[in-house]
Amino acid sequence: MATSSSCSSLKQHFLVFLIVIISSIINSPVNGCFTSIFSFGDSLTDTGNLLQISLSDSTKPPHSAFLPYGRTFFHHPTGRFCDGRLVIDFLAEALGFSFLPPFYGSQSGKWEKFQKGANFAVASATALNSSFLAEQGIHSVSTNISLGVEVNSFKHLLPSLCSSSSYCKELLRNSLIVMGEIGGNDYNHAFMQGKHIENIRKLVPLVVDIISSSINELIELGAVTFLVPGNFPIGCSPSLLTKFHGSEKDQYDPLTGCLTWLNQFSQHHNELLRKELENIRNLHPQINIIYVDYYKAAMRFYHSPKKFGFKETLKACCGIGGLYNYDPLIYCGYPPLKQSCNDPSSYISWDGIHYTEVVNKWLVHTVFEELMSTIPSLGSLRPSSTFGKFRKKMQNLQNRGHTAVWPSCVPHTAETHTRISIRVTIELGTHSRVPARVLTRVTL
Repeated sequence: MATSSSCSSLKQHFLVFLIVIISSIINSPVNGCFTSIFSFGDSLTDTGNLLQISLSDSTKPPHSAFLPYGRTFFHHPTGRFCDGRLVIDFLAEALGFSFLPPFYGSQSGKWEKFQKGANFAVASATALNSSFLAEQGIHSVSTNISLGVEVNSFKHLLPSLCSSSSYCKELLRNSLIVMGEIGGNDYNHAFMQGKHIENIRKLVPLVVDIISSSINELIELGAVTFLVPGNFPIGCSPSLLTKFHGSEKDQYDPLTGCLTWLNQFSQHHNELLRKELENIRNLHPQINIIYVDYYKAAMRFYHSPKKFGFKETLKACCGIGGLYNYDPLIYCGYPPLKQSCNDPSSYISWDGIHYTEVVNKWLVHTVFEELMSTIPSLGSLRPSSTFGKFRKKMQNLQNRGHTAVWPSCVPHTAETHTRISIRVTIELGTHSRVPARVLTRVTL
């Protein structure tokens, strides 16, 4: 009788334990994976939005619509401001997604392709409203889209992806939100248009506030996991180095050749952004706010270029003229600049403003380091040199029983008929009459 009672008690404890395990998996913000990715930002994340906008309103296509853009990976232009893939492309690929489709230019009612995510980033987009910037004498020649417009576009799309408020919250709870990088154009446009640095510094808290309010808007809708990159070291950009060529010698970093005061400006933005993200964390402790230090990650390339295979750190691969192979009046892709360097992988800068594909590939490693430090279920992953191998490694880990690895899955929700199989392993005491290892498979 004692043995029977003991077994009954053990079964009851096991059932309670199993329910707790299942509940924690189902109610986890990301279930160890994401079911969709939604991204916002500018040309560093734009996978074709500006191109689609130009095609839909019959304006002049951006120079990213022409070769040599896209030459390295796609072998044709896609609207990406790069010779190949962007950070968001590598991130999506590593998490088991297809490349995120651009939202703009899509026909209303044909939004099924956005079920697993959408890209709202538009090249030349700013954080601040274009009309406000125009009042400050700062203009964008390519688009009047700002972060607020992108977020509103997402809110317009959302009801088409989920049939009820509760399901929309469930969708967002299992989505990864990539918020930027955004704000760089607010500063770049101002610097290139000759605005004084003290006036530009006044924009920084306003830019950070817009990023913060956009995150809070999405939190109210149900989003719980955000990647928020900081600004890059703009003092190393060939475009701004060309703009301020001839500056006093002591304004340059002797080790890198970058303009110190411009990099300090980027650090100022990043410092304010990090403080504001900490405020959001304090207000919403259940939310994952993951800051990605693009500045620190990118500076490694300038401090140790040979380590990463770079021969040219401050020259544009696709450019013409001057010390930095950049002319602000002659765009890569537009005649006469239809050729690029022979080996983009040996350059940090692609066109004087944007990075080469190989830089983006390195940068996504930093993204994963931040993801893994925040989301334990990704803790055993290490991006390899190629994401095909990385993906295979993820699958091999799962096959060997590493239950922390879920490279792709769909959450259990009231509006889906998903069957989630959960393997639970329980180690029991050696004094129990029950076998030492009980392996139970539960299907919901």
